[in-house]
Amino acid sequence: MASASVNNKKPTADKLPTLVLERIFSFLSLEELQSCSLVCKSWFHYLNDGNNDVWRLQCVQKLAEEALKSDLLSSLPTYKEKLKAFHHSWNANDCSGNIYIKPDGFTLHRRPEAQCTDAARGKIGFESGRHSWDVRWRGPVGTVAMVGVATKEAPLRVGGYKPLLGSSDQSWAWNLVDNHLFHGGSRRDTYPKCNNPPKYQVGEKITVVLDMEDNTLAFERDYEFLGIAFRGLPQTRLYPSISAVYGNTEVTMVYKGNPTDG
Repeated sequence: MASASVNNKKPTADKLPTLVLERIFSFLSLEELQSCSLVCKSWFHYLNDGNNDVWRLQCVQKLAEEALKSDLLSSLPTYKEKLKAFHHSWNANDCSGNIYIKPDGFTLHRRPEAQCTDAARGKIGFESGRHSWDVRWRGPVGTVAMVGVATKEAPLRVGGYKPLLGSSDQSWAWNLVDNHLFHGGSRRDTYPKCNNPPKYQVGEKITVVLDMEDNTLAFERDYEFLGIAFRGLPQTRLYPSISAVYGNTEVTMVYKGNPTDG
C-alpha cells in the first residue's frame, strides 16, 4: 500500500519536466508569464533564461521576421531582451499623422510634407528606475533632428521646421544638427560641452540614458558618455521621443533596459 501511495503522488509545480513547462508556457501571454515566474524558484529560473524556447516562440509570434533576421537587434543577446525591446518600441497610436511605423516594428518613417515638423513617442513611459535605448537616424536629418523624452501632453505636430521636441515644458531634447539642448521652448546649452563638438552622422548610434532615480537625462555617442544633458526632471511619466522635419527620413529605436555604467 505504501508503494502504491508513492506512485500515485501528483507532481508539484516545481517538479514538472521542462518539456511540460515549455508546452504550458507557450500558450500564455507576457503578463501571465510574469505571474508564473513568481510561482516557485524552478519556474523563476526557467523563465529567467532569456534564450529558452518559450521566449523564442514569443519572438517568432510577435516580431517581424525582418527584425529578427537583420542586425537591428544584434546588440540584444537573448530572445527575451528582443521581445522587451519590441514592447518598448515606437507607438503607432502616439505619433503625428505624418509618421507611420514600418513593418519591422522598430523604425518610423516621416512622409515628405513641406513646412511642418512631426514627433513620435515610444509605447512605454517611465517614472521610476533607470533606462536606456538606442536611436539611429536612417535618413537625412535635415535642419532639425531632436531626440529626448516627453510627457503625453507634449505636441506631436507643428507648422514650420522647428525643434518641436523641447518646444514646451513637457519635453527635453538634444538637436543633433546644431548640438544644442532645448526645453520650455528655448535653446539651452551647447551639448556636449566641448570645443567644436562633432556633427551627427547618419546611421550613428545615439544612446539615451534616462535616470528617474536621479532625475537626469544623458546621452552616449557610440559608447562614449557625453555627460548629463538635463537635471531636475519632474517625477512624472516620460516617454522616449523624437521629432523630425526631413521627408522620408527614418528613425529606429531599440530599448536596452538598465544602462551599463562605466
